[in-house]
Amino acid sequence: MSSRLSVRLSRLLNMVPYLMAHPGISAAEAAADLGVTTKQLMSDLNQLWMCGLPGYGPGDLIDLSFSEESIDVTFSAGIDRPLRLTSTEATALLVALRSIVDTPGMVDPSAAHSAIAKIEAAISGAAPEAAGVPRPVEAPAVATVRAALAARHALRLVYYSASRDVVSERIVDPVRIVLVDNNSYLQAWCRQAEGVRLFRFDRIEAATELDEAARPPSDAADDAALDLFQDDPALPLARLRIRGDYGWVLDQYPIQRLAVHADGSLEATMRFATLDWMARLLLGFGSGVTVLGPPELVAAVRERSNAALAAYDEAGYEEAGPA
Repeated sequence: MSSRLSVRLSRLLNMVPYLMAHPGISAAEAAADLGVTTKQLMSDLNQLWMCGLPGYGPGDLIDLSFSEESIDVTFSAGIDRPLRLTSTEATALLVALRSIVDTPGMVDPSAAHSAIAKIEAAISGAAPEAAGVPRPVEAPAVATVRAALAARHALRLVYYSASRDVVSERIVDPVRIVLVDNNSYLQAWCRQAEGVRLFRFDRIEAATELDEAARPPSDAADDAALDLFQDDPALPLARLRIRGDYGWVLDQYPIQRLAVHADGSLEATMRFATLDWMARLLLGFGSGVTVLGPPELVAAVRERSNAALAAYDEAGYEEAGPA
């Protein structure tokens, strides 16, 4: 409950300067920008109408003129005044900005670096950095995705899928940008897959903003969609035995642990899209991971292993031994 209240308080505090910057905005547009439903926005406006400076007389409360068609702030009660940060608050803000500024898609890097320079200058009392200092340039695909998201337009993506080891082109309806395990993703409705998918920014090879509105389903922003490795029963399932000292593999790949054996090894399963890609992946683990099934994957790994050994024999390599 306290978490929901703090989120609402933050939203209410931000609504006044936002609404003053967008006079006459409709409730539907404001709700979309603020990430709430129109019903919730109207409830927030009614709550905001009763907030203001101590004394709470008619001249102290925030005054609004609003309906679903148009919203205007007629008296701000001082909430639009410039924010003054304490040194602790400024330091915390700097840490937060620096942690996301180099994460693709999360913020406009030029704007973030400008904010960092101004906060540092305010703390130190020095002049902000010179205007001639070059600003970081955002990757074109990342900038396009952010622009399409802001305009609520559909996107055409050229995307490399690591799990399938293929590059594909698809049309998506962007929902939002999220940070998962220190990687930034575009959460979007994929028209090809007819489902919500996460597209990692560093794997988006190209992006084109389309001249059509994005049409994601109403439940596309559900946090359940943030599961990076949703189990797809249509994909084949590999059964693996993982050596105890290779337990780190479980943290790097979408592997489901089934059992732990007495020798410390793990029995696990993993879905895969193509036999060729899975065989290459498993060969890279050497003796650390043994394939138990299905038979066609066991055969593929054995065939590739034998081919690699034969290539070594033909090249005349000998096993290293005592000098």
